[in-house]
Amino acid sequence: MALTQRLELRQSQSLVMTPQLQQAIKLLQLSNMELAAYVEQELERNPLLERDEGAEGEDGDRTEAEAPDGTPERAASGEDDGAASGEDDGAEPPDSHDLTKSENLPSESEAPLDTDYENVYDSGPGETWSGDGGPSGGPSGGKGGGNFEDDDRGLEQRISEPITLRRHLLEQLQMDIRDPIDRMIGVHLIEMLDESGYLSGELVQVADALGCDLARVEQTLTAMQRFDPPGILARSLRECLALQLADRNRLDPAMAAMLDHLQLVARRDFAALRKACGVDDDDLAEMFDEIKRLDPKPAQAYDFEIAVPIIPDVLMRQGPGGTWIIELNSDTLPRVLVNNRYHTTIAGKTRSKEEKKYISEQFQAANWLVRSLHQRATTILKVAGEIIRQQDAFFRKGVRHMKPLTLREIAEVIEMHESTVSRVTSNKYIATPRGIYELKYFFTSAIAGTDGQVHSAEAVRHRIKALIAAEPVAKVLSDDSIVALLDRDGIEIARRTVAKYREAMRIPSSVQRRREKATLA
Repeated sequence: MALTQRLELRQSQSLVMTPQLQQAIKLLQLSNMELAAYVEQELERNPLLERDEGAEGEDGDRTEAEAPDGTPERAASGEDDGAASGEDDGAEPPDSHDLTKSENLPSESEAPLDTDYENVYDSGPGETWSGDGGPSGGPSGGKGGGNFEDDDRGLEQRISEPITLRRHLLEQLQMDIRDPIDRMIGVHLIEMLDESGYLSGELVQVADALGCDLARVEQTLTAMQRFDPPGILARSLRECLALQLADRNRLDPAMAAMLDHLQLVARRDFAALRKACGVDDDDLAEMFDEIKRLDPKPAQAYDFEIAVPIIPDVLMRQGPGGTWIIELNSDTLPRVLVNNRYHTTIAGKTRSKEEKKYISEQFQAANWLVRSLHQRATTILKVAGEIIRQQDAFFRKGVRHMKPLTLREIAEVIEMHESTVSRVTSNKYIATPRGIYELKYFFTSAIAGTDGQVHSAEAVRHRIKALIAAEPVAKVLSDDSIVALLDRDGIEIARRTVAKYREAMRIPSSVQRRREKATLA
């Protein structure tokens, strides 16, 4: 076969990811905080963009980029699935979403969804010493003898200011330990604390850093372990619990033996614990209760950071006539303007080709950002509206009525790609009458039913949790028993799946639950 060269003309289609398209895709998957940071960077980089301060723009001088939040999306009553959501023509947002008719909105007295089981055993900068021997930042460290005249904060703000753990320990160190060397050792030990109140390093490091004996460091540590809160400055969980028991005068030989076998306590192996501690059932139950009342993280009451609440992207409420009304949260919508007047002014004064090219590129980038923000807001609204329509039973009756839902189903209804729906639902939250949920929460796999129906995996997990919570003390449900009960309710599920769901919810096995219930009985 001879090798020859020839020219061919072929026609094909391909998707070219332009920088503008990449930016639009990137904006879809950003959370509200990430989006705000991105817009701030664009405001600093692009001179033709400016933040909307709320004033009305002059005629034709500015192009505003904001989400379609002027009118709430109203979910009209109706059983007609064909009126699900308005079509997006690329320029204007949909005016309304026709969802499912509302009949019974959950009352305020209904309890929120149960949270998963949690394991019961699951900082600010360090203080520095001022010249007068007290911690800096205290009343004696400032000018004016501790008055509040030099502080911009009000008196009520200073009184309500929480005391940090390091400051609390430094005050005790100043009062209880007089030797300057021991105080310096104590400061180093306090700086080695982690967020739970344990020492995060070795004592030999302190000894080497200060050039003192290791025995003196250990002696100072022993003295400081009597500080408040009890259990602080421990090097292990056993030592932390032992310090708290000693503070309560409950560290007897039997309790010390129990601390030596904490792995048996975690497994609730009461037979082995009775043998190890040399006690009867009554004493063991009392010791077990004493252990559970201890705090494995003594620093958790200090150095706390105020949890940043989740700011929802979409707000949902009941409307008149048994409808759902959804709207975008205006607090999360960055608003920027393209200053057309400024663009006209500087475009007429540019002379060089490079300057004209730069102004043209910045103007195009600014307008594209405007359109991308508008499209992002519109897409979020469309996806959220269809999710509410699909999961209407969940919002009215609870998690047991959640239906299986996939990204593909939403994408087909709103005529978007599945990957677009995935990006929209990532890191986006909706405030509903039942609480704040991530949009991803409403997508669950399907579990077949014996009656031909399908059940949501989240609903099955809730059912398993409810069965275990209601089980009697004398008849703890095994995984096989749970499978039989679910099968009676029309849910076909394997025993290993029940075990997987139970472990994901941090629910102990039937053997561990039986031991715990027998102890508490």
